[in-house]
Amino acid sequence: MDKLLALDEAQFDKLLAAEGLVVVADFTASWCGPCRLVAPLMEQLAEEYWKRAAVAKIDIDVSKAVAQRYGIRSIPAVLILKGGEVVETIVGAKSYDTYKELVDKHL
Repeated sequence: MDKLLALDEAQFDKLLAAEGLVVVADFTASWCGPCRLVAPLMEQLAEEYWKRAAVAKIDIDVSKAVAQRYGIRSIPAVLILKGGEVVETIVGAKSYDTYKELVDKHL
């Protein structure tokens, strides 16, 4: 089973409803070059944290309402949410260690 979740709006909202769960939401699109650099990092994060956090990929072309709700204006954008609230926002491609450090901070 793939640990990186590709979610639509309803699935994402259901995931956020899980109390206390840390969710890493990667806002991406198939046409986005820098997003392709972030994708394997999110897969690695999903693999490493699969029992402690949920890592989700949100395609902004499919789930426009979710992207609008969080004010996504530039991708790649990774939001870290806890209890349904945004606790970190990372825009642009960053190192794996950057993502890992921020997830660890909120676990």
